[in-house]
Amino acid sequence: MLYRENGQFKTSYAADQQLLPIVQDRFFVWGLVLLAFVAVPLVASDYWFRALIVPFLILSIAAIGLNILVGYCGQISLGHAGFMAVGAYAAYNLVVRVPEVNFLLALVVAGAAAALVGVFFGIPSWRIKGLYLSVATLAAQFFLDWVFIRVKWFTNYSPSGSVSTSPVELFGWVIDAPRDKYWFVLAIVVVMTVVAKNLTRGAIGRSWMAIRDMDVAAEVIGIRPMHAKLTAFAVSAFFAGVAGALWGFVHLGAWEPLAFNVNLSFNLLFMIIIGGMGSILGSFFGAAFIVVLPLLLNQIPEWFGIPLSTAAISHLEFMIFGALIVFFLIAEPHGLARLWAIGKEKLRLWPFPH
Repeated sequence: MLYRENGQFKTSYAADQQLLPIVQDRFFVWGLVLLAFVAVPLVASDYWFRALIVPFLILSIAAIGLNILVGYCGQISLGHAGFMAVGAYAAYNLVVRVPEVNFLLALVVAGAAAALVGVFFGIPSWRIKGLYLSVATLAAQFFLDWVFIRVKWFTNYSPSGSVSTSPVELFGWVIDAPRDKYWFVLAIVVVMTVVAKNLTRGAIGRSWMAIRDMDVAAEVIGIRPMHAKLTAFAVSAFFAGVAGALWGFVHLGAWEPLAFNVNLSFNLLFMIIIGGMGSILGSFFGAAFIVVLPLLLNQIPEWFGIPLSTAAISHLEFMIFGALIVFFLIAEPHGLARLWAIGKEKLRLWPFPH
């Protein structure tokens, strides 16, 4: 009975268009953010931060970026791990060649470099879409993998092809401990989530959704398809570039080009399919699911005393991913985010049947 809109009146356009119009939702989100910044660092172990929480937060940024392109604009991409690699190597080269640079500026440069590359590979979306566009972005993934392996300048002429980074330092704060990494990444996630939410509910977001629903009708009413598609590619790749820089500097610390291979691109696509396309919240659900599932698959057989090899667990993981994608495409195409929305609707109506 507490989750009701009764008596919540809007007296201005600003109040009517605010991000969370229901008071209970605002309290819930503020409480969740406070819990994440204060309570989680008190109870989580270093292993949780390294293996679970920090990867989940970084992949959530990349999933939000891919969701903007696929879920909101309807442009399929299978090359977002390549855009993450662009961001990681752009930040790495900037930090190596200009050591005194602020890491926040390095993140912006990483996102901008990825956005430029994303716009370049998004040009085919002017003429092709659907399966053909997905093949074009997949070609971008393979091309970027080849570039970072063969062009030694990107790895600072490392003989092994791998690169390593020193701990991130920001205004005298050395971000090396797992909790420090968590706080830093969480702050970036909060900012970028708010930015993404405001973009998708603004004029540019409405143009993306119009192109997604019917591009011909969108062009008839005055929306420029080329502008909408390329801005979606740019914003999406920017998020992926920032996520790639965080993945390399904060999570991995050292990596090689294969750290951003096509499997990561597929995992990002799985995240938004399972979590819910066209939903910022669904990006978090999908990222949490993809990060937690492998850990559970490693632990559950031991709980029941069932010995499974690492290869068997790996194959089982792919089988479960495939089965869940088919399930969500058939039973609930909008993913976990839609199930969450249905639960909220039922809570608002309870105990009444209609």
